[in-house]
Amino acid sequence: MTVGVRRRMGVEERRQQLIGVALELFSHRSPDEVSIDEIASAAGISRPLVYHYFPGKLSLYEAALQRAAEDLAERFVEPREGPLGTRLHRVMGRFFDFVDEHGPGFSALMRGGPAVPAGGAYSVETASTTNALIDSVRQAAYEQIIEHLGISEPPARLELVVRSWISLAEATALIWLDGRRIPRAELEVQLVHDFAALIAVSAAYDADMAGVLRRVLADEPADGPFGDLVGRLTTLVSQSC
Repeated sequence: MTVGVRRRMGVEERRQQLIGVALELFSHRSPDEVSIDEIASAAGISRPLVYHYFPGKLSLYEAALQRAAEDLAERFVEPREGPLGTRLHRVMGRFFDFVDEHGPGFSALMRGGPAVPAGGAYSVETASTTNALIDSVRQAAYEQIIEHLGISEPPARLELVVRSWISLAEATALIWLDGRRIPRAELEVQLVHDFAALIAVSAAYDADMAGVLRRVLADEPADGPFGDLVGRLTTLVSQSC
């Protein structure tokens, strides 16, 4: 009979394994509901060994949030090829993939971390760390969108539009997680339409934004997300006349 020998992991490899295990558990349940014993069991090691690599669940939770934030930021990376509406649609697909896979973890990240228990285990410093991670994701998303628009020095109204849209995507995802009452595919398209709509409204007040809108729509095919929005609005207007 051959007896399997468990491979000994290096320090960093074990740390990364524990972060991955914790992230998987936090993705399906609130961090408050996950114990160190569960993390140790899922990793195939003892509870004391978890504490050898991390001072406690809080530090492991923060490390898992860091990895989740990096993963989420990467979902906004998209090659600058093809119409903008199609690119944004692909980004929204990957964004909702993350939301779907990491529901409770995504909620905790966007809402500033787990609720503070009676014992006060989660400190103000932890909330500050979590908020910094959220801001890093938002900034990465903002920079990606600006890059896709091909504008090196975005005017104030464009920055407002892009940052407002990122906040809208976050809020939409959080509401969707609470019951998933609207089909995910519809929300992905709707958010792309929302982006175009925000630019269009701003364009009505600002010449620079009008120029941005014209450049965006110039490369859009009739069967793309932005073309679909124009068609839907045209139909609504004609029906109201």
